Amino acid sequence: MTIRNLPEAKTFKRPQNFQWDAPTDVLARWAATPQAADTSDATTITMFEVIGEDFWTGGGVTAKRVSAALRSIGDKDVTVKINSPGGDMFEGIAIYNLLRKHPAKVTVEVMGWAASAASIIAMAGDDIRMGLGTFMMVHNAWGGVIGNRHDMRDAAEMFDGFDSAIADIYEARTGQKRDKITDLMDAETFMGPKDAVALGFADAVDDGISVPDDDDAKNEGARPLNAVRQLEAILAQQGMSRGERRSFIQDVKSGTRNAADPAMQDAGEFDAAARQLLNTLKS
Repeated sequence: MTIRNLPEAKTFKRPQNFQWDAPTDVLARWAATPQAADTSDATTITMFEVIGEDFWTGGGVTAKRVSAALRSIGDKDVTVKINSPGGDMFEGIAIYNLLRKHPAKVTVEVMGWAASAASIIAMAGDDIRMGLGTFMMVHNAWGGVIGNRHDMRDAAEMFDGFDSAIADIYEARTGQKRDKITDLMDAETFMGPKDAVALGFADAVDDGISVPDDDDAKNEGARPLNAVRQLEAILAQQGMSRGERRSFIQDVKSGTRNAADPAMQDAGEFDAAARQLLNTLKS
């Protein structure tokens, strides 16, 4: 299916004791940049959120949503516009498989970030085009594991399988040798448009793809949400679990907890960064 007849990606049963997020460093950088305005039309699918369900908005880019959009489009050519920090690997693989089965041409336009799980989705494009100033990031599967030492050992083996499946996708689309793909993933590689084209992760640099700027009207309304995302990324870097992070932020927003919680006093830059972000969040 699709013009390139790309191979189907291996799928996995979702482990119950793992948690999946966009990488914290990428999430913070993505949240700090202008967000693209939604320009959907009848044959365009926009992916301007995290991959998977988004706790903060109730949205997110999910396989269910993409499947519905593709059913509506039918057998017409489709354009997929991406500006996402990634997120849930399982959703990313599922969406890749949906797009690769589309009976017509799939054009992918990277309008900001196509990182982590979003880069997996991008590989389903028959034609992958990146705007000036955009980035693609590839890395090994990223997530948190809850459990004892046996769970950790099992998780390491499972992650080997995840990484192998992701590498299969990149290898098939780029034509790079396996060793090169694994080196790029191990290094958590950020690629601008020219590097992505040279390595086969994109087909063209397209200066007609507009990257959002700070004057975009949508950004004003997005700033509080982006501040929340940045704060959550900082908390994640301090070792807080997903549940603890979200509980903390909800408490701060409701005024039941001080941003300078004593439990976080040893977190170095946390206090100043949290206060700055919360000023934006509450504005």
